[in-house]
Amino acid sequence: MKAHAGSQREDFVHARKSLVDRLKGKGIRDEAVLDALRKVPRDRFMEEAFVNLAYKDQALPIGYGQTISQPYVVAYMTQTLVNGKPLDKVLEIGTGCGYQAAVLANLVARVFTIERIAPLQREAKRRLKELGYDNVHFRCGDGRRGWQKFAPYDAVIVTAAAREAPPVLLEQLAPGGRMVIPIGADGEDQNLRLITRAGARLVEQPLGAVRFVPLVKERA
Repeated sequence: MKAHAGSQREDFVHARKSLVDRLKGKGIRDEAVLDALRKVPRDRFMEEAFVNLAYKDQALPIGYGQTISQPYVVAYMTQTLVNGKPLDKVLEIGTGCGYQAAVLANLVARVFTIERIAPLQREAKRRLKELGYDNVHFRCGDGRRGWQKFAPYDAVIVTAAAREAPPVLLEQLAPGGRMVIPIGADGEDQNLRLITRAGARLVEQPLGAVRFVPLVKERA
């Protein structure tokens, strides 16, 4: 049994490298981002029923009506957010299974991540602790409110679709900071957007069509 598990892990390492090579071929050029994706074992963030699909470039269910994002989307959002620069504080809205937070933890000094679904938040926290990440800070609650205590943030990444960028999150964005967020109601066309704080202005740039679960209120 142990030998089989070890063999499976080796297969996953090979599959992860192959996935990263494919992402590079699809336009992900930031070597630091690619290296982070090589380091993070996506299979460790999957439900057992889907673990053999961990290194397919597709979104997969993680329970509670939520998904782990397609690896290309994770890579593209991360590359856009980081923009080749060293960052201190990044706020993530929608921890989910914790995979995106783990990728970010390899690239920035501190990740602050919020999840509204308590069981998902607890499981993500456990996984990241087991993998040795000590620069990720967790909170269970309504992500639309952000995390004022540690604001402002160099960057904000939102992994659920909203009708518009929540004003509170924009307020918590540092000067020169970048937000990557999918905009569009559930069931409607969604577009990934980059919002940059330039002085008193917010400059918005469309990045392409995406499909995310909706950003909703904290569960009662």
